[in-house]
Amino acid sequence: MDNGRRGAGPLLLGCVLTLLLAVAVGFGALYFAADEVKTLATGAILTVFDSPAGNDSTDVVFTVHQGETASQIATRLEAEGLISNAEAFRFLARLRGLDQSLEAGDYRLRKTMRMVDVLATLQRATAAQNRLTVLEGWRALELADELEFRHLAARDDLLTLVASSSWSQSLLAGRPAGATLEGYLFPDTYALSKDTTARVLVGKMLDNFATRVLPVWNSRQAETNLSLHEVVTLASVVEREAQVPEERPVIASVYLNRLRQGMLLQADPTVQYALVRGTARPVDGYWKKSLTLADLQTDSPYNTYQHAGLPPGPICSPGLASIQAVLQPAQTEYLYFVAKGDGSHVFAKTLEEHNQNVRKYQK
Repeated sequence: MDNGRRGAGPLLLGCVLTLLLAVAVGFGALYFAADEVKTLATGAILTVFDSPAGNDSTDVVFTVHQGETASQIATRLEAEGLISNAEAFRFLARLRGLDQSLEAGDYRLRKTMRMVDVLATLQRATAAQNRLTVLEGWRALELADELEFRHLAARDDLLTLVASSSWSQSLLAGRPAGATLEGYLFPDTYALSKDTTARVLVGKMLDNFATRVLPVWNSRQAETNLSLHEVVTLASVVEREAQVPEERPVIASVYLNRLRQGMLLQADPTVQYALVRGTARPVDGYWKKSLTLADLQTDSPYNTYQHAGLPPGPICSPGLASIQAVLQPAQTEYLYFVAKGDGSHVFAKTLEEHNQNVRKYQK
């Protein structure tokens, strides 16, 4: 329905532009660069602040991810037809000082909503929602216990779903037979309604994996000889090893160099994973801190001190940064590294150099 604004002619459009420029000049010194003001004014975006994007009143569930910027949100809103102009939405959010207060969560929006109402809705999650933050490096057992602790789902329900082969998402197609969903439960903050079941949550996490990881994989897969499953598997090891973000690509390079030379990975996190067998609640924690010589001899295909190549599958849920590190590793000749005790590592090219580092940093 035409509300009369679009047919008012050049005179009214000029007035709108003048008003927008006046507002921009008034706030420009604090918020906008001159060229940004010019771009926004040229688009006459003020005319869309109070207008809906369409006439379809069907509810649409729109998810704001943790850490997502107002600019990214605006782009997706426009792509889904919920607003008519992403640039106008960004401008409105900045003008009202709300570009930093859009909360992660699931929101019910409609194409018949005015842009100002869409912005207002995204400032707060609905009261019926719970937020669940799944951390990078969690294994499925940790997620299951967290859900049960918070009375969101039964522990066994989640573990049964993780082990199920009934999932049909295309991203899972390349996994070996018998593989679980370990590694594919993407770490993020999820807004859960009171009706969210464990199955719905797992579906959300798989969809989030596809949204966040597959574009990176598709752009880089020609540059690696690893399958997606192998990338996620190695990334999960990098996730557990790296505490300093900048070291992820270097740690990834060490493991890739060892694989190329046919060396054992000898990754402690894979042994830590192997020590927690089945679905039992762990006695020494999910990741045993101090491994013994007996631990390193644990009979498990996940023990990379005993078995060559990658473990059969991921040992935890890696974040996007660790996946990117495997797809874009640092170019090094390192074959070894040892923890320095402060979260960082020292790297070495030769065994002799590595042994010196061990003597220096491992008392």
